[in-house]
Formats: sequence, structure tokens, C-alpha cells
Amino acid sequence: MGDRFYTIGMAGHIDHGKTTLTKALTNIDTDRLKEEKERSISIELGFAPLKLKSDVKVSVIDVPGHEKFIRQMIAGVAGIDLVMLIVSADEGVMPQTKEHLDILSLLGIKNGIVVVTKIDRVDEELLELVQEDIALEVEGTFLEDAPFVFVDSLSKKGIDQLKDVIEEKLSDVPSRDAKGAFRLPIDQVFTVHGQGTVVRGTIYEGAIQEGDILEILPKNAKVRARQLQVHHQKQERGFAGQRAAINLGGVSKEGVKRGDVLVSTQHYATTSTIDVSLQTLKDLKYPLKQRGYIKLHLGTAEVYGKVVFFDRNELEGNGDTVLCQLRLDEPIVTRRGDRFILRRPSPVETIGGGFVIDPNGEKYKFGEKTVEMLERKREGTPIERITDTLKEEKFLSAKELQKHVDLQEGVFTESISELKDKNELIETEQGELVLTPIFNEIVELLSQDLAEFHDEFPLREGKNKAEVLQSLKQNYPMKLLEFTFEKSVQDEKLSKRGQFVALSSFEPHFPKKWAKRMEQVVGELDQGGIQVEGWEHIIGRAQLPPQYQEDLKHYLLRSNKAYAFDDKHIVLAKHFKAAVENLQNNTEDEFELQDAKAVLNLSRKYLVPFMELLDRLNITVRKDSKRQWKKREYDQWINN
Repeated sequence: MGDRFYTIGMAGHIDHGKTTLTKALTNIDTDRLKEEKERSISIELGFAPLKLKSDVKVSVIDVPGHEKFIRQMIAGVAGIDLVMLIVSADEGVMPQTKEHLDILSLLGIKNGIVVVTKIDRVDEELLELVQEDIALEVEGTFLEDAPFVFVDSLSKKGIDQLKDVIEEKLSDVPSRDAKGAFRLPIDQVFTVHGQGTVVRGTIYEGAIQEGDILEILPKNAKVRARQLQVHHQKQERGFAGQRAAINLGGVSKEGVKRGDVLVSTQHYATTSTIDVSLQTLKDLKYPLKQRGYIKLHLGTAEVYGKVVFFDRNELEGNGDTVLCQLRLDEPIVTRRGDRFILRRPSPVETIGGGFVIDPNGEKYKFGEKTVEMLERKREGTPIERITDTLKEEKFLSAKELQKHVDLQEGVFTESISELKDKNELIETEQGELVLTPIFNEIVELLSQDLAEFHDEFPLREGKNKAEVLQSLKQNYPMKLLEFTFEKSVQDEKLSKRGQFVALSSFEPHFPKKWAKRMEQVVGELDQGGIQVEGWEHIIGRAQLPPQYQEDLKHYLLRSNKAYAFDDKHIVLAKHFKAAVENLQNNTEDEFELQDAKAVLNLSRKYLVPFMELLDRLNITVRKDSKRQWKKREYDQWINN
């Protein structure tokens, strides 16, 4: 895949020109709400595609600058690859400039550009002072060495230069992992007339394609991706770094909300107790007390809860990093390493931020031993490093895995053995490794897919193997899917029937709703005997749905319950076999068409296809005007 996908975020104080700059860059006004137009402020996140000279695909997120809408701001920048810090030339650094910069730093954003807007409103001397003011503010942050670009969005002055700087910066930013498990934190939910529920969000990792079976967490609701759009353009696939809107089947608008997460795998924890590494801001107005009430922002989720310290009863704002625990009022979806922001609900202020050490925290005793334990967790045990890597990469050789986790050979080998002993790791004959939960997850997805197929097409032998694996290959390596499939066949969970795959417990059968009408069809075939009426006439009288008309015919032929004389006539096996046995008993080793007519008393309309079918079954062989019985083949067939 040659294309690279990135998401750029705007940040900065209210009325510093973020939305106007977005329009200057993309020709799209991201303020779409009536209230936004009336108040001339951004309330919700705005999105627009940015076209650059290269093949890079960029989405721009315009976030609200007002302090009341900080939740939307955090949700918007949580998944970005590069940020533009917007400061207007006529006002300089303002309170939300500082808070946004703090939040960006705490979220671990590494790449940025400082954009000074409204430059036509000030003279050269004031512009220099503003630049110095901004430089002092970003000193010691990730923006310390960031390029400055000066623009006026209304006259388009500096816009082309800004696009060039964006392109240059993105050339050094690695694209997101499209191989990992799909994850999209949802930030918008709405309905489209005639289509149903649609969710929007930035794809954090992995890839998605139409038809994928996904899960909404923390609700554990299974859904199907019915349609996918990227910036209002229909797409079959979406990749990490893209902004996507997904039409979901299987859920109502009320069944999903902002903060939920759409995933393709079960390896995300749904939890209300998380161990975290928290870095505080230096200028907190008020200390944070033990079990103080907090508001957690993680991805697009906003959840209230309490903070629990293990080495203090009060936290001062001095920029220290503290290992502690968050006990939340409702569950969230997260995993180790996810970044978060912590705010105080009242009086409102940003406390700090950090990353998740363990999404499945437990109750610990107050004291230094707990802090030491959390420090060990932060570093990660060899087992955790191995499992975290395999959750991401899914399927690696031992050599590749050891390179990823950077462990000494003895420690690595011991850890692998421990995981195998606990039945948490599976190794193939070729030496490739997969976590048992991931293997079981694929088996479950395969089984679920086949169960749905059998329910929809009960007359069919199974589903084409290529189609079964195709639906999963966006989220799992094909080699892993092939291994899982073959092992599931060996374990008799699945069965292989030629090119088709089925659940081992499944046998083709008449669907309950239409069983009587199908039995009626078989009854008419039985009454017709060897000179049966045309299939279309019989099936037409049964008034079966078109899908089942063709499926029933193939079911009867495939299961050898019937044979096809030609495209128009099929005859039940018992009548055909009886006729063949009668013919064989009353003819010589060689016989002609007239001999068969004398025995069977069939018209040419039925006799010629009858004889040609004998040839196709390899029971007879034609030599000029005569046919010869193949005695051994006939005996095998008649007794089968």
C-alpha cells in the first residue's frame, strides 16, 4: 500500500482563526451547526480533507477553542499525528493557548507547527514581539523547535507556504499501523434517512472494509460495517490515520454514544479501575486530595471517578510524575500505553495526564510496596512485553518476536515456555507464535460467520473458503488465518468439503419455513418417475423464493438424491437407478439406442439425455452407434 494517511489537528484559543484557516487550506467551512453560525464559534469538532502535492492523504480536525468545549478539543486531538498551534498576531498567547499546549504535551503529541494568524492586523514590530512571546511559551515543550508560519487566512497570504511546511513535516512522521487490530473511538453518532445509524471517528489503528463484523465496546454489541465513507466519499476500505464515517447494521442510534469504541478484536479491556502514570502540571491552582473527584478524558470518552494515591494524601501541582489509580463511575475501553488527560470537575482545571500502566487494576494497600509494584508494572514484565507485542503483530516467528521485545535470550526462552505451559501461547510446526486468545478469537469469528451463513443458506454445503478468510484478512495475517483454519479442521470444529467450509455439526437441510413446499417439490418429482415434468414447471408451482429454487436443485443433485438429465429435467435417484438396473438386466454387454427404448419405453425426449447421463457417470462408454456396459463401474455405482 503506497498511500499514507495522517490526521492533523488545530489547537488554540477561541477566535484565533482555526476555522478560517481550515477553510483557507481546504475550501471547507467546518462550522456546520446553526448555533456555530449564529455565535461565530466552534462547538463541535470539524473535519475536512487537505490536498497536498504528494500522495499523502490528510484529514484536518478543527477543534473548539472555548474553555467550555475542552472535552471536544481533547477528543479531537487524541488521535492526531501532527498539530498546528494557532495563535493570532493581534492577541498573542492566551489562556486556552496555554491549556491546549499542556494537553497536547500530556497526550504525547510529538510533531507540530506554530501558525501565527491574522498577520495583516499588526505591523512588523508587533509581529516580532508575538513570535518572541510564543517562543517563550513553547520553550521546553515538543514545539520548542517547531517551524513558525505566518498567515492571513482571508487574503490567503502564507497558505501555500504552510502547505509546504505541513508536507515537509509529515515526510518525517511514520504512518499509523494499518496491520494491527482495528480501533476507532467514536466522537459523533447520527442517523441518515434510509440507512440507519452512522458513527464517525478517527481510525487509531488497523484497517476496516465494508462487511466487517465489529464490536461496540463497552456495550459488547456486535455490528456489521454496511457502508464506509471518508470525507463524504464512499470507500470500500479505511486505514489507520483516516477520518471515517461508518454505517452500522445491528444497532440503533440510542445503542451507541460518543466515547464508545468500535473494534475488530476482543483484546481491549472494558474496565472501571485503571493503574496509571500521572504527570501533573506545574501551576495547579488547588492541590488534588486523596480520593478527589476527577474527570478522565481518554480517546473520545469522558468519565468521572476518583483518584487513589498510595504514597501521599494530597497532590501538589509541581510537574511530578505519580503512580496512582483511577476508580471510575462507569467502564471505559482502554489498553496498556493509552494516553489520557485528567481534569478537575470543580473548580474546572486540567490536573495533568499520562498513560495507562494496567487497564485491569485491583485494590492495593497504601504504602511503598504498592508504588514499587506499580513501577515494575510501568516498565513491563517480559511476559507483558511478549503478549503486548503479539497482540499488535498477531503472528511472528520466535526470532522476529525476540527482536521486537528486546529481551535477553535466556529470559525470552523462559518466558515463552511459561506462556506455553499456561496454554496462553500456540506455536506452529514452522515455529511461528500466536496468543491462544487471538487464535480462539479467530475460531469464534469463523464459527460465527459460518453459523450465520448456514442460517441464511441451509441447503448449501458450506461457504467458499476464500470468502470466509477474506472477511478477516484486514485484521489478521493470512498465514495466521490459514493456520487457524487448518487446525480447526484437525480439531473437528470445522469441516472442509472441497472448496467449501462448514461447521462440523452442520448438515444441509430444508429451511423450516419452506420445508413443506420443498417436500411438495420432491413429491412431484417422485410422482413423475423417469419421465418427470420440467423443473421450472414443478418449482414454479411451489412458489419458493428465487434463492431457494436454485439452492434446492443444487442440494438434490449434490447430495445424489437426484440426477440431471439435462438443463430442464431432474429425476429422483431411486427412479433413475431402478431404470438403469432394469436396462442392465435386459441388455447384452453392448446395446443400441433402440434396445434401450424397447426396455424402458421412453420417448426420444427422455431417452437420449438418459443415455448421455450413463456416459457421464462412466457406467457406459459409447462406440459409434453402440454403448458398452462398464461392469465394474456399474457395480460400484449401483451399490453405492
